[in-house]
Amino acid sequence: MQSQCVTDGMLPDDPAVPSLPDFLDDSVVAAWSASGAPLVDLLRQARTPGRLTGFRRGGRAAVLITEPRHVHQVLGVGGDRYVKRSHRARPLIGDGMLTATGEAWRSQRRLLQAMFTGRGIRRWEHHIAAAADRVVDRWAERARRGEPTDIAEDTQFFTVDTIWRSLTDRPLDQETYVDLAAVQDIVAALPADVGGAAALPPEMETALAALDERMHRAIAEARSRRTAAGAGAGAGASADGNSDGDGDGDDNGDDNGDGDGPSVLDRLLRAAETDPAYTDRLIRDELVTLLVAGYESSARTLTWAFVLLDRHPEVMERAAGDARAVEAVLSETLRLYPTGWLLPRHAAADEMLDGRRIPAGTDLLVCPYLTHRDPEVWPDPEAFVPERFPVRTPLRPGAYLPFGIGPRACLGTRFAMREMETLLGALLSRFTVETTEPAGEPVFGINLRPAGPLYARVRERT
Repeated sequence: MQSQCVTDGMLPDDPAVPSLPDFLDDSVVAAWSASGAPLVDLLRQARTPGRLTGFRRGGRAAVLITEPRHVHQVLGVGGDRYVKRSHRARPLIGDGMLTATGEAWRSQRRLLQAMFTGRGIRRWEHHIAAAADRVVDRWAERARRGEPTDIAEDTQFFTVDTIWRSLTDRPLDQETYVDLAAVQDIVAALPADVGGAAALPPEMETALAALDERMHRAIAEARSRRTAAGAGAGAGASADGNSDGDGDGDDNGDDNGDGDGPSVLDRLLRAAETDPAYTDRLIRDELVTLLVAGYESSARTLTWAFVLLDRHPEVMERAAGDARAVEAVLSETLRLYPTGWLLPRHAAADEMLDGRRIPAGTDLLVCPYLTHRDPEVWPDPEAFVPERFPVRTPLRPGAYLPFGIGPRACLGTRFAMREMETLLGALLSRFTVETTEPAGEPVFGINLRPAGPLYARVRERT
């Protein structure tokens, strides 16, 4: 018997499933580009619990993926078969690791993964702590003066400072921050729809040019430092690019015996000495990719955490000085507001998914935002309940994916959690926080962020 195609109508053999092709017509799809909110609303309405939801959008076949077992099959088991057709952020990040595919992606990830996994994460501890101290000092001054602070701006400065120190081994200055922080405007200008990369609007060209100039200047300065240091630069580096010299691809974070070591940029420049693929343009693309991945998601998550804590002051008090409670707050925040709320994939060849045929050329829209609100997995899913974490009963694969799952899961998951735990823990243990105006509504663009600033009064704990 021939397998039923998931995009033939709307699972036509099941009369219980509404016929959405007439609902999601081209005129409605065209409206998606104006704002992300209609897209998430339509996906929410299109979702059929426990089922694959097929429809057509802009003349293309698409399938909505929210059921955990389907998520696991697409991102986990099928991670090498369901690919990225064309990343929406390509105009910004070029050929960096997020957009790369095939062997290029494997090579790029292999080069950097030891710096962000295992014991390698220790190399960034001093950078994270130094960046957090700057925000603590800023809040102490605001508290002394009785002035409000913009939490969204403060968390953004912290995450940009942290990632810039990690990329270049240099602290962030204000001029550099202005150029780097413009990334948020560029990201916001990218399409929320998933039809592939699009050109940036003309008003973003100046910001992108300033960002490019800043990155190429950092590359030139780092190369000059390496040249000046001579053959001894990056002591302990071996010809294969591993700083511990054992040739196993894992630098173990032991460059200087204390977890400190060369910056990400140093490693990329070392790779360029032996691998012609690492041109200055690719190094620039990798730096921007890590910048975007390293500060956008963490800054937005920290902001969302304060939005939720402001609504639940009893949770804020419990988390003050309690590292486990801080971790639970962040885990629950990521459940409710995963910055990567929509993860598009593409079937390059005919596939089978849960007994349904997925024709070549079909888009698969994995939606963590809806998966994380599945009442079958998360009782009272709209409620902020940090006590859900750590989970006491193992979750079904694919049920929780704030950083993705499978071979293309976020490389910097541990880095992101460590920096967020450090700052949130430091601020909650020293200050009380009370917002002075309501938080903005969620904006479902290429990422999920609260609209506008988040002003609050902070007071020193006594």
